[in-house]
Amino acid sequence: MKVDVLLGLQWGDEGKGKVVDVLTPKYDVVARFQGGPNAGHTLEFEGQKYVLRSIPSGIFQGDKVNIIGNGVVLDPALFKAEAEALEASGHPLKERLHISKKAHLIFPTHRILDAAYEAAKGKSKVGTTGKGIGPTYTDKVSRNGLRVGDIALNFEEKYAQAKARHERILQGLGYSYDLAELEKAWWEGIEYLKQFPLVDSEHEINALLDEGKSVLCEGAQGTMLDVDFGSYPYVTSSNTICAGACVGLGVAPNKIGDVYGIMKAYCTRVGSGPFPTELFDETGKKIRDLGHEYGAVTGRERRCGWIDLVALRYAVMVNGVTKLIMMKSDVLDTFDVVKACVAYKVGGEETSRFPFDIEHGVEPVYAEFPGWKTDMTKMTSEDEFPEEFNAYLTFLEEQLGVPIQIVSVGPDREQTIERYTEE
Repeated sequence: MKVDVLLGLQWGDEGKGKVVDVLTPKYDVVARFQGGPNAGHTLEFEGQKYVLRSIPSGIFQGDKVNIIGNGVVLDPALFKAEAEALEASGHPLKERLHISKKAHLIFPTHRILDAAYEAAKGKSKVGTTGKGIGPTYTDKVSRNGLRVGDIALNFEEKYAQAKARHERILQGLGYSYDLAELEKAWWEGIEYLKQFPLVDSEHEINALLDEGKSVLCEGAQGTMLDVDFGSYPYVTSSNTICAGACVGLGVAPNKIGDVYGIMKAYCTRVGSGPFPTELFDETGKKIRDLGHEYGAVTGRERRCGWIDLVALRYAVMVNGVTKLIMMKSDVLDTFDVVKACVAYKVGGEETSRFPFDIEHGVEPVYAEFPGWKTDMTKMTSEDEFPEEFNAYLTFLEEQLGVPIQIVSVGPDREQTIERYTEE
């Protein structure tokens, strides 16, 4: 049995939560493989809206196993708040959700360090969500972190030592802070975590595969935020690409089956960093307003622009994408002209390759298409797609070399159209 992977191909916020919820009925297991509470996966169905930060998006399907993998960093306080809100809305978690003992813990001091490091960077700040993600992954790599499994092993002493180390760093930065409220909520979160099955997730996932169970791996953020292949240094601190599923869950590369790549019909980005197709005019504002482009976790305005096929071809390549999913097609319903970046002009030379540096001297080269000028939100079949939209889809498939299997025409799980039936 193979493991399928679902991930974002742009700068995050592509709509992964909704797609996981739509695809989950085909799988027995949904597993998060990286990231932390900086990622907000929004799902809407039956008149309700949910934002998941650490919990896999398959949690709403009652008969599925959901796993938080070893590649995830977990804030016990934020996890408790998220889980209790879900339980209050009628979604029991404790029998559905398993947490890897090898997942690293975000401390209150990690969050404070995050803010202190950003403040120290001044105008060069990355634009983090302030959730302590970077400092936690830093401690993981430098072998100073604590993991979920440490809760049962002389934990208070280990925590005190790690906290003291962080406080020495904060003292050196001259950063003032108050830990009392953060720590109180954090320790309550630690106690809450103990109520869940804490597992050796690599053994669990591989045993499930041996039993013939199907697994969907859910990524957070997007390919262009990958710490190795994204627009460094304006990236997250983990591997968001398909290979991250192997190290973030403990599955071998030869177990990977389909790779679902999610993209918007346009492009967005939150925070600092280069964005070649960003629009600073009324068109960009219109996309933001129609697409409700505000961060699910931070509420920050998302920067908006036309779809970037140079970056997408790169993302398809490094992930080995087998199927594409296009979100928010309906946001462009009223535009007279729709554009797609097909190449970059760098130093006067045109290139279709994604370069090392996209922050300086990169000019997008656009292809233009007539808009479809049709309300697509009520459509239930591709037979209803306007001719202009079909032409746009065909062009994208030719450029990217991968079929667009699913088209989303609205935020609800019902507003999802599958174009190619499974063989």
